[in-house]
Amino acid sequence: MERTYESARALAGDAAGPLSSHLGAFIASLIEQQYAASVIYIKVRHAVAFDRWLAKRRIALAGLGEVHVERFQNRIRCLHRRIRVQTRQLERREVVHLLRFLRAQGVCPAARVETTAAEGMVARFEQHLQQQQGLAATTIERYRTVAQQFLEHRFGRGAVDLAVLRAVDTTAFVQLQGQCLHPPALKCVVNALRSFLRFAQYRGEVAAGLVAAVPRVAAWSTTPALPKAISSQHAQRAIDSCNLSTRVGLRDRAVLLLLARLGLRAKEIIALTLEDCDWDRGHLRVRSKGGRQQLLPMPVDVGAAIAAYLQRGRHTSRSASSQALPPRKRFEPSLPR
Repeated sequence: MERTYESARALAGDAAGPLSSHLGAFIASLIEQQYAASVIYIKVRHAVAFDRWLAKRRIALAGLGEVHVERFQNRIRCLHRRIRVQTRQLERREVVHLLRFLRAQGVCPAARVETTAAEGMVARFEQHLQQQQGLAATTIERYRTVAQQFLEHRFGRGAVDLAVLRAVDTTAFVQLQGQCLHPPALKCVVNALRSFLRFAQYRGEVAAGLVAAVPRVAAWSTTPALPKAISSQHAQRAIDSCNLSTRVGLRDRAVLLLLARLGLRAKEIIALTLEDCDWDRGHLRVRSKGGRQQLLPMPVDVGAAIAAYLQRGRHTSRSASSQALPPRKRFEPSLPR
């Protein structure tokens, strides 16, 4: 199934447990935070599994807490099959995210666990990322998780004294993470750790050289090296290859022109709405990382391709699905495979 906002809503519609009446608002909040459709689908999939587990055990939301998240994760062990560490970590992160949303809505009681020194430091780090750097919500969540793991690895649940950190501490943490993560995921851990240490350096709690002491993740290059971008001639050939007599061809041409002419990211193209196209002034409003917006000039061929897709290539909304859509219509072409 294609992972779109509509498929996520359809998946949430299968829920029949205590979470069923709250998943729609959960999806709406994720869309408002500009999560990608594929990410929202994964979060809803874990939420539906959690909902089935709660319904089977007749657990009410009024008493829901971290202990139920632990029990939910432990149910995998009863299946007598090996579960990847990354899969368990992803499941826990998504269910905890749902639990935080329910608490913010007043559906579940607030957490009763005591805040440790590490959690207090991580909360300040998260606030810094939001207010000073304006990172995307998914990036902040990932950086927060890594910072929490690093502090607990070094200090446990005791007092946190960043002044005692040494290069050997960062190396030991990265090596430990490297035992269960592939290089791309390990690179994310390294980037998050450097971000946290730069935050600590900004506060004057660690030495300036500690950030540079974070080990790098090995990256192998091919011979000859793969090009970082295709030539303009090859890009034009890809654009010209689109079959404009089909819906898919019209969509692909619009997407490729947005990529080639304006250099947009895939997520920026997916987030485009009809209201973002200012046809009178020839502008296109683009939503970048961290919720930032910018106006870009809309080239003539790009505007023509978008207009052709909207007029002849875009599917008409079905009556059932259109009622579930948010108030504004979305222009959501998927990237060509």
